[in-house]
Amino acid sequence: MRHTLNLRQVEAFKAIIEQGTVSQAAEVLGVTQPAVSKLLAHLEAETGLTLFDRVRGKLACTPHGMRLYREIDRVFSGLRQVEQAVDSIRRDEQRTLNVGVLPALSGSFIRRTTMNFLKHHPDVRVSINTRGSLFLVDRLATRQIDVALVGSRADNPYIDREPLFQYPLICAMPVNHELTRKRVIRPKDLAGKPFLSFGTDSQTQSLVVKAFENAQVELNVVLSTDTAPTLCEFVASGLGVSLIHPLFADGLQNRLVLRRFDPEMLFHFQLCRVQASRNAVLVEAFVQEARAVAAQVSRELLKGQ
Repeated sequence: MRHTLNLRQVEAFKAIIEQGTVSQAAEVLGVTQPAVSKLLAHLEAETGLTLFDRVRGKLACTPHGMRLYREIDRVFSGLRQVEQAVDSIRRDEQRTLNVGVLPALSGSFIRRTTMNFLKHHPDVRVSINTRGSLFLVDRLATRQIDVALVGSRADNPYIDREPLFQYPLICAMPVNHELTRKRVIRPKDLAGKPFLSFGTDSQTQSLVVKAFENAQVELNVVLSTDTAPTLCEFVASGLGVSLIHPLFADGLQNRLVLRRFDPEMLFHFQLCRVQASRNAVLVEAFVQEARAVAAQVSRELLKGQ
């Protein structure tokens, strides 16, 4: 009964063929010459093949030996390809960052954050997924994305969360709107005015509806949308007014007038990341950029109120 071939024996045989002598094979393998000779002898004994003829103190490969070498070389070539594939996959894993973001923040905010991140990590490929909070949290928990910016309703025991930019909703108006003369906007000021809203499942819209119900003021909704960039574009174009988080207006500072709204309705986002992320260093770098951009946007948008 033949024994399973020993990899070290195979390596010794391959080295003798490629180096030409036992002494050179021993040097390449980092072992003694007698050790190589012993490995070769065991290989021949276990295979039952004569791999070398001994001619005047030198080894000459037999036809069986050359045939075995070609098979061994083919296997080792395959192993090298596997090693290269592993290296390629590892590089891709380490240099790719998958980011999830709410549609509400899919405009200027995520652009600024990502551009700042890429300035310091130009070799990283960023993939941005724009979906709702529940979908993104699920993708985080299953490690399909690395970091996500979601609404404050997100809750999952497998992800780490931190609040980002908690601030009251503000009233956004076109620059020529009659209410721009007021410093504080209240529900009664918006009675009958064309109002642009988010979808009914939006947390922002839930806060707005509750505030107006408490004030016994009916909203005149003329348009609803799920994305903040779309809503802000319509406000800037003069279709109506809306109540938004300040981050939604990023990039439209010159086309919107922002005013404080009373009663105060606090809203914040959550920066979420998977626990023990495979890309922990890149995730932390992206999170730091998101914090910095949020702080900068806060200063830019709120100084004019």
